[in-house]
Amino acid sequence: MAIAETIEAKRRRKAPFTAIFVATTRKPGRYGDGGCKGLWLQVSPEGTKSWLLRYMLRGRARAMGLGPVELVSLAEARERARAARRLLLDGRDPIEARRVLQDAQRVEAARGVTFRDCAERYLAAHEASWRNQKHRAQWRSTLSSYAYPLIGDLPVSTIDTALVLCVLEPIWSKRPETAGRVRGRIEAVLDCATARSYRAGDNPARSRGHLAKLLPGAIQDQARAAPPGASLQGYPGFHGGAG
Repeated sequence: MAIAETIEAKRRRKAPFTAIFVATTRKPGRYGDGGCKGLWLQVSPEGTKSWLLRYMLRGRARAMGLGPVELVSLAEARERARAARRLLLDGRDPIEARRVLQDAQRVEAARGVTFRDCAERYLAAHEASWRNQKHRAQWRSTLSSYAYPLIGDLPVSTIDTALVLCVLEPIWSKRPETAGRVRGRIEAVLDCATARSYRAGDNPARSRGHLAKLLPGAIQDQARAAPPGASLQGYPGFHGGAG
């Protein structure tokens, strides 16, 4: 908005807002609330209305959205604006504080995503591209038989090398071909979890340079995990074969 329009809006509105004013105002522009410092009603040319907090921090003008009028009432907008201004009293930027809170909420939400959740999402996203029905069925059956009973209900962010070994060691020597496939599928699911920001760090199910040092023959298990005729380059990946 031009400076002249902002000045005009200030002159137009010096008294505190009322709910009727908020509901009936149609002319595009920004209107300052005389009842709460820094709170503005923003009306777009399309007629949508939203709340805006304008403030100065370290000599810099900033504007923080407080939500649309249809979801945030006048009273709620004022309380949000006052809460933000209380942060300013402590020298904190309310925009940055909100971003930190949202990041923390995302991390907390990710902690609730289990290995089973992530595996099912991986399968839903990729199994349609796997042409061999047998391999599609094997993906589910091997995870259900060997991985889910031990790690299926654990947060995927907590899966570490010790837990992967708990799945693999009982079957590594007895059923090496199946064990190799299970390892590859766990690795693929954990890669997916990392890509979705459900976990961080190295993949504890990776073979080269990791499980290869702990399990005999682990470096060769990709040959068992890949479907017949598939290239091993990059396996197991998001778009790799299903077998």
